[in-house]
Formats: sequence, structure tokens, C-alpha cells
Amino acid sequence: MTEKLSAETRGPLLDPLWQTGWEMVEGRDAIVKTFKFKDFADAFGWMTRVAIWAEKWDHHPEWANCYDTVVVTLSTHEVDGLSTLDAKLARKMDGL
Repeated sequence: MTEKLSAETRGPLLDPLWQTGWEMVEGRDAIVKTFKFKDFADAFGWMTRVAIWAEKWDHHPEWANCYDTVVVTLSTHEVDGLSTLDAKLARKMDGL
């Protein structure tokens, strides 16, 4: 079972994400980032690549797409907050 990030693990897992544009969601234990692409096809292609990893890891993002922009929110619903899965998927999204 996945566990909510502890105070000790938050820094090492989340600090690198702040450097790539991720932010905490106000009033919620979740992270958010806006990704911009050249056009709709690039945005949708990226979402498709992310979807493959999300399905493989059984951890699915909350996201919205409008033309060349994808806004992603990550949180683990089963722990009502952030888990290692969120940090892992955020890193994968940044790498794709």
C-alpha cells in the first residue's frame, strides 16, 4: 500500500520538483504544474506518453488540456495527499 509522504521524506522528494516548476496547491496536499507545448499535437502526444506510464504505475493524474497547454495536478487519493507515486510521476512528466 502507498503511504503519505512523511515530513522527513518530503524535502528530498519534492525539493527537486520546485526547481522544475512544480508548486504546492493552495489548501490541498497536492502539486501542480503547467506544461506548454508548440501546438495541440505536441501537447496531446505528451499526454499519451504520460498516460502509458500512469497506467503502468496505476497512478493517474488530474489534468486539463487546452490547445498547447496541459495543467497537471498530482495527489494520491488513497492517502488523501502526496505519496512517492506523485514525485515519481512528476519526474517522469518532466523527463518526457
